[in-house]
Amino acid sequence: MAHLLMVESWVGSMSTLLPAGIKDSGHEFSFLTRDLGHYLRAGSPNSHPLLGAANVFTADTNDESTLLPHVRELHALFGFDGVLSSCDYYLPTVAAIAAELGLPGPGRTAVADACTKHRTREICQAAGVAGPAFAVAAEWDELRCAASDLGYPLVVKPVDLCGGMFVTRVDDEAQLRAAVDRITGFPVNARGQRRAPQILLEECVDGPEFSVETVTAAGRTTVIGVTDKRITGAPAFIEAGHMFPAALSTADESAVTDLAVAAITALGLDATVAHTEIKLGATGPRLIEVNPRPAGNRITELVRRVTGIDLAAAHAEVAAGRTPDLTPRSTGIASAAIAFAVPEQVGVLTRIDGPADDARIVEQKLADLGTEVRPATDNSGYLAHVMVADETPGTAGDLAQKIIDDLRFELAPAGGPA
Repeated sequence: MAHLLMVESWVGSMSTLLPAGIKDSGHEFSFLTRDLGHYLRAGSPNSHPLLGAANVFTADTNDESTLLPHVRELHALFGFDGVLSSCDYYLPTVAAIAAELGLPGPGRTAVADACTKHRTREICQAAGVAGPAFAVAAEWDELRCAASDLGYPLVVKPVDLCGGMFVTRVDDEAQLRAAVDRITGFPVNARGQRRAPQILLEECVDGPEFSVETVTAAGRTTVIGVTDKRITGAPAFIEAGHMFPAALSTADESAVTDLAVAAITALGLDATVAHTEIKLGATGPRLIEVNPRPAGNRITELVRRVTGIDLAAAHAEVAAGRTPDLTPRSTGIASAAIAFAVPEQVGVLTRIDGPADDARIVEQKLADLGTEVRPATDNSGYLAHVMVADETPGTAGDLAQKIIDDLRFELAPAGGPA
């Protein structure tokens, strides 16, 4: 049994799935956070899975200069075998701790490059990994000139946020100015970390988007499968649903997975689970980004239901320096999908009708009545999700989307009687 140190966590599904994956792997974990209340405000503090930790430590996880000596002292007392996180903002910190303590894990530079979008672009371009044309700058005049050189339309994004935050398509200089102002008006991320000033401009690649789920251990990357992605909310890019496995031709699947493996190799990532996003454009696949952690939005549950492979547990295994068993097993499920209700109006939720009774629904979650609703601009604030599993290949995505489309939400004006 390994003793893992978990440094922070997302507060959504992975705050449940990763502790469960650690336990299912036969390991235990201690939890390190700067603010335990951050995880307990939305639910009962007596039942949160993070409280299944063997120990809970408090330290300033945003200050590496004081954190590393503190963790070294903890390591001398508790003897950690590995360190991990599900939260993008702390993946570089995890890599720094692993290097400091001599524990397994991807290298500090590789993780930092993967978590910084323009560095991923630069490294992968140099390695010949196909991606959109791009430019990066921090000053308006440089951004304006770069946009003119690249040509509109463009995708504008911060280099160090996640979940689709402030990612938007712009068609002219006025829209670019507005997008840049929104990003620069958000100088600190949700975990209190000061953000980088750079902004990334990218060629707009038209075509469907996919993610490749992989595990890299002992220098070998295993492709678990490809997930498709439904996008809505233009000019934003909001994830409205996913299906695993994606309904792709053999040639397209090979092209997408080969590109993902090439990107992981170019970045030098090892000892990690990765979620690599790729668009299949008219001239072939183009890399969007590499996330050196398990997929969010419950994609890992889709993978588990179809293949029997638990990517949260695999994340724990590679953090402990082990090579996980990635042999698929028969589950009787050929297609699994999740769909999200993406809000488009302002108000207070007063009623939800649905979903329909369907034996293929394996999980559902509806927002609480009284929830204040605003139009979505990123991958947060969903009103509902439904997950379905089917015995027939390629069917779950449309089924999940239909169930979500059939839901009916009633809103009262914000500030009025609910």
